[in-house]
Amino acid sequence: MTRLAPRPGPEPGAASEPSFAHLPGDIAVSFEFFPPKSEKMEQQLWDAITQLAPLNPSFVSVTYGAGGSTRERTHATVARIVQETALVPAAHLTCVAASKAEIGDIAEQYWDAGVRHIVALRGDPPPGEGARFTPHPDGYSSAAELVAGLKARRDFELSVAAYPEVHPDAATAAADLDNLKRKLDAGATRAITQFFFSADAYFRFLDQTLAAGITAPIVPGIMPVTSFSAIRRMSGNTTIPASLEALFEGLDERPGPRALVAAVAAADLCRQLYAGGVRDFHFYTLNRAEQAYAICQLLGLRPEPTP
Repeated sequence: MTRLAPRPGPEPGAASEPSFAHLPGDIAVSFEFFPPKSEKMEQQLWDAITQLAPLNPSFVSVTYGAGGSTRERTHATVARIVQETALVPAAHLTCVAASKAEIGDIAEQYWDAGVRHIVALRGDPPPGEGARFTPHPDGYSSAAELVAGLKARRDFELSVAAYPEVHPDAATAAADLDNLKRKLDAGATRAITQFFFSADAYFRFLDQTLAAGITAPIVPGIMPVTSFSAIRRMSGNTTIPASLEALFEGLDERPGPRALVAAVAAADLCRQLYAGGVRDFHFYTLNRAEQAYAICQLLGLRPEPTP
C-alpha cells in the first residue's frame, strides 16, 4: 500500500448522471466488528461477516473493551474467524489495566491462533474510573510503547489510531501529530482514523501529517450513522456539519429511513474522498452489514464470483 498525497480530481460523471456513475470499484476496504455479548448478537455478527466477506476485505478487525472487559470474547471471535473463514483478522489490543507480561501473553495467544495483525491502541479507561488514562504500574504508558513491545516480541503487522480532529487528551494538535509519528516510527504499518464527517477535515489532516514527515498510509475510518443521538455523544472532538444534522432531522424514531439516509451520507463522504485520491476505506460496521455493503456497492466494489 503506497501513501500518496491527495490529488483533487474531477467528480466522476457528468452533472446529468448519478453521483456514483462510472466508479470502477478500484478500492480496498476493511471492516471493524465488536465481540458479541449474547447468542442473538453472535448470530448478527456472523450474518454481517458472511454478507461482507465476498467483498474481499484487506482485513477485518475485532474491538477490545475498556480495561480488557471483552478480552475473552475478542479472542474467541478472532479465533473463529481464523478457523471458519478465509478472512484476515486483526485483533485490537490496548494498554489498559494490563501489565507488559499480560499483554505479551495475549499477543502470544493470538500468534499461536494464527493472527498476524494487531490494532495497537492506548485505550480508554473503563467507565466510572475517571476521564484520564492511567498506565498500569507494570504496563505500557502509550500506544507507541505498545507497538514497540509487540514488534520486539513477534513480527506482527500493526495498525494504530489517528485523529483528524485531534485526540481529546492531546495537549495540542502538534503534540497529537508527534504521538502519531512515534507510533509509526515504533513499527506500525498504517494508521486508521477515528470517524469524521468532513472530507476537508481528512485532507487537512493529510497535509499536516505530510508536513510532519509522516508517509505511512492514513486510512479513513467511516462510520455510517445508526443513531444520531449516539453520534452526538461520541463526537466530543469530531465536528458534525450542520448539513448532516439537517439530513437526520426527525429520523431518531424512524430507523428504516435513518439507515437509508445514513448509507447515502456516508457513501457521499467516501465519494468525496475518492475524488481526492483515496482508495482505502475502513468501515466501522457496528456488526451490521447492510450499510457498509451498500456504500461499497455505490463505490463500484462488487463481490468476488463464487467458485
